[in-house]
Amino acid sequence: MVTSQMEENIRNFKHYIEKPSMKLDIGGEEEHGEGQMPVFYISVDMANAMLTNAKRKDVQDLKDRIAKRKKPYSFESKTDVMVSVKKTTDRLTSENVLAFIEGGDKKDEIVVLTAHYDHIGIDGDEVFNGADDDASGTTALLELAEAFMQAKKDGHGPRRSILIMPVAGEEKGLLGSKYYTENPVYPLENTVADLNIDMIGRLDEKHADNPNYVYLIGSDKLSNELHRISEEANSTYTNLELDYTYNDPNDPNRFYYRSDHYNFAKKNIPIIFYFNGTHEDYHKATDTVDKIDFEKMEKITRLVFYTCWELVNREERIQLNEELNPKN
Repeated sequence: MVTSQMEENIRNFKHYIEKPSMKLDIGGEEEHGEGQMPVFYISVDMANAMLTNAKRKDVQDLKDRIAKRKKPYSFESKTDVMVSVKKTTDRLTSENVLAFIEGGDKKDEIVVLTAHYDHIGIDGDEVFNGADDDASGTTALLELAEAFMQAKKDGHGPRRSILIMPVAGEEKGLLGSKYYTENPVYPLENTVADLNIDMIGRLDEKHADNPNYVYLIGSDKLSNELHRISEEANSTYTNLELDYTYNDPNDPNRFYYRSDHYNFAKKNIPIIFYFNGTHEDYHKATDTVDKIDFEKMEKITRLVFYTCWELVNREERIQLNEELNPKN
């Protein structure tokens, strides 16, 4: 990357430049790669020196050509550049947390509830509390665990089993959920669905005047039955505004691929992602508990509960959409 403001850019992006890449070690060669592709910031003077043997004038000449043609201008440079990079590797460990509520007559089938318990951590003197991202999700899991266990104690236990799983390493690349789906404790073929909760305690700009909403992502992508169950649970019990903006495959944010449910979806396990959208404190130290809307959070958690209740207690397991079902 060529920059004319070398010192300023290094200063502004120092945290990201020095941030180590992270890979999941699950024993496969593919996961023992070199990490992220190396990116180097170089000055304009350095770039001009590299262009000497390429018979191009300088960086400005290339910029002018691109501006005039309004399309990329590529060529192969004959200049040899030697770069020395020191690589160090550290091995870190973390854990997913698994809480299992055994079902009844259909106990071998599992519904998974997930949220990630990691966040950004500490950067210099700043502590990133992650109240919404994703303490709102892990708090919801605790409430759901208590509710389902109380139902079981009262003689109304689920027919199917429930796995409540706060996962690690989401912020580093969905690592905890990837590890589980590659090393499942319970067979994936017996896993009915994953309901994933990631940020449900705040409002985004679009809904600043209406907290009675939740973005749902992925509910219809693998199972129209799951989508219908979710809609019916909402209309019967919670009456939230279900916003499917981010479910659009053309949405540039691509949130469907950016939280832990996606590792289950890759295994053809139906999913729903519950999300309140981003806000001004997203991934900042100012994401604090005093800004959480607890009534909104409770209502979304109730929607997850009633959706899960139907999934674990209905007679027939939900089916994949016809084009995805290997039995067809």
